[in-house]
Amino acid sequence: MLSHNQIWAAIDALAARFEMTPSGLARRAGLDPTTFNKSKRVSPDGRLRWPSTESIAKILDATGASVDLFMSLIGPGAQAGLHATRRPLPLIGLAQAGDGGFFDDGGFPVGGGWDEIDFPSVADPNAYALEISGDSMLPAYRDGDRVIVSPNSPVRRGDRVVAKTTAGEVLAKELKRQTAKTIELKSLNPDHPDRILPVSEVNWIARIVWASQ
Repeated sequence: MLSHNQIWAAIDALAARFEMTPSGLARRAGLDPTTFNKSKRVSPDGRLRWPSTESIAKILDATGASVDLFMSLIGPGAQAGLHATRRPLPLIGLAQAGDGGFFDDGGFPVGGGWDEIDFPSVADPNAYALEISGDSMLPAYRDGDRVIVSPNSPVRRGDRVVAKTTAGEVLAKELKRQTAKTIELKSLNPDHPDRILPVSEVNWIARIVWASQ
């Protein structure tokens, strides 16, 4: 049976694996930043407080980590193995991503023109990193920020995504709505307009699962 301490330690370990504090992990998952604070783990009268299954699901979704990875962080030796599954991810600048030769028709990284960064294990074996350039993604992403993109993750309304058009334009936006005919993308920067694109003009769309802050 899993103990209270084991579950909370696994959350701390997951945060550390992705080089975040527990507060940063909560914020990344769209939760109140104090959700995982140590003061929240025991009530004032001494009763143990457990994290909700919903909050755990949200942090796994936000990091792209699998349930198996989370479970591996429970128990003895978990802290020692925090960095054991780091692996290199392909890295390319956002401005270069529209050029040919970097992606196949499904949005998966191909070719040998990529640099690499060392990053904690992400569930998607086809995950890659994009380095933001310019200010079109402010205030969410700044020039030089790196986002991790997971082409195998399901894309849902409200997700931040990267999309590539048939004209070679690469966009980092929020998926507002998708129908059989159109894809509506909300701009992260209010100074830039939202986009409504025919499905036929979008080569691929993939979810952003992590971003440097």
